[in-house]
Amino acid sequence: MKLHSRVIALPNKNVDTDQIIPARFLKTTEKKGLGKVLLYDWRYDAAGNPKPDFVLNRPENAGAQILLAGDNFGCGSSREHAPWALADFGFRVLISTSFADIFLNNSLKNGLLPIVVDQETHSKLFMLAEERPEAEAGIDLQSQILTLQDGTLVKFPVDPFAKRCLIDGVDELGYLLNMSDRISTYESMH
Repeated sequence: MKLHSRVIALPNKNVDTDQIIPARFLKTTEKKGLGKVLLYDWRYDAAGNPKPDFVLNRPENAGAQILLAGDNFGCGSSREHAPWALADFGFRVLISTSFADIFLNNSLKNGLLPIVVDQETHSKLFMLAEERPEAEAGIDLQSQILTLQDGTLVKFPVDPFAKRCLIDGVDELGYLLNMSDRISTYESMH
């Protein structure tokens, strides 16, 4: 997976899964359509009208696939709906200094790449996004390199199995289904 996209900066710290997708929207097991309720209480006023000054509602940010989040993004309860909403909105990569463990794993299992960076890189990304609202970054998952707008290269860690699934565009079940011939051969031999 190689990706080059605008970066949307959301500096809020400790954004929990109930802020990412409020509990009242968890009545579905469908992934489609959840992007419209992503960060709902921040994006919309009491009458349900979009707040034009909220970062996700700004027209210039439409289509951005990278979310630069504050520290400890995705904390709180372990709802899979949070990564579903982020992915349905169009995000493919999340960058922060830390993610809640369950949220990180749910993200990886649902096609989102959470990238953990050090505090210096994190601060630099926010500074670049503030100086240049059109700031972009590049991600090369194969080499595990994040390229900042100024050309800085940052190596990031990722679980090898999750990396394979992301590159292949499959979840864990899809990975196993891709091995069905090999599994059948093994079973027939034993």
